[in-house]
Amino acid sequence: MGHTHDNVKELVEVIHAAEAVVVGAGSGLSTAAGLTYGGERFRRHFSDFIEARGFTDMYTAGFFPFPTLEEQWAYWSRHIWYNRYVKAPKDTYKKLLKLLDCKDFFVLTTNVDHQFQLAGFPKERLFYTQGDYGLWQCSVPCHNVTYDNREAVRLMVEEQRGMRVPTELVPHCPKCDEPMSMNLRADDTFVEDEDWHAAANRYSDYLNAHSEGRVLYLELGVGMNTPAIVKYPFWRRTYANPQARYACVNYREAYAPAEIHGRSFLLSGDIDKVLFEALSLTDFEGA
Repeated sequence: MGHTHDNVKELVEVIHAAEAVVVGAGSGLSTAAGLTYGGERFRRHFSDFIEARGFTDMYTAGFFPFPTLEEQWAYWSRHIWYNRYVKAPKDTYKKLLKLLDCKDFFVLTTNVDHQFQLAGFPKERLFYTQGDYGLWQCSVPCHNVTYDNREAVRLMVEEQRGMRVPTELVPHCPKCDEPMSMNLRADDTFVEDEDWHAAANRYSDYLNAHSEGRVLYLELGVGMNTPAIVKYPFWRRTYANPQARYACVNYREAYAPAEIHGRSFLLSGDIDKVLFEALSLTDFEGA
């Protein structure tokens, strides 16, 4: 099904009625905000890699076995910069924040692009379970610490020539001198540092504090790549709490199991447009 004015109105009403809103966000939310990994945006920033390596999009390019660390970081520094430190072309995340104005909420996201914080979401209400483009870790790893990479990435983007960064800019672990890697959950080397565990505990505490009552599980742009992180737990928690509601907004895949279908709100369409319509219907004076 698609979305209609009445569907969006129902979504606004269920948000206003909720005592707590648990937001689960996937890559579809960032895509709706204009952070596309292919097409014109990819060609604009990676034309040299497209010509030399035949890359078709940023996602698959991230798995390429670069022959040198200098070329690897020439690619990844640009990937990080344009997907982590540059705000999304559309204000989709700001729309969501405004829609949640005055609500008690917490965000669980598999996105690693930091767009929630760039839009003004408070850090203490966010759990980036899969990592952060803005953090590096030891590739071994020899210790469970992550490192902010903004300044190093900025220098790499500025100083690279011919798809290579200067050798002296290649990051190495300050303890064992092995190459640094992205703090992204790709395998069992992913570092869950103190901040990660603190965020995980805050999320767990929030769920425990809102296991009953009028809770809305609001899923945005979550597909089937990692359903065990957001989608399935949201379904189970909605089922376990008779007062809970489940809402799913996604470009194509908006559905719910039969057991909770009567308490579900499913909107298939452009998330940015749905949020825009929701805001146009919202009276914040009564929120």
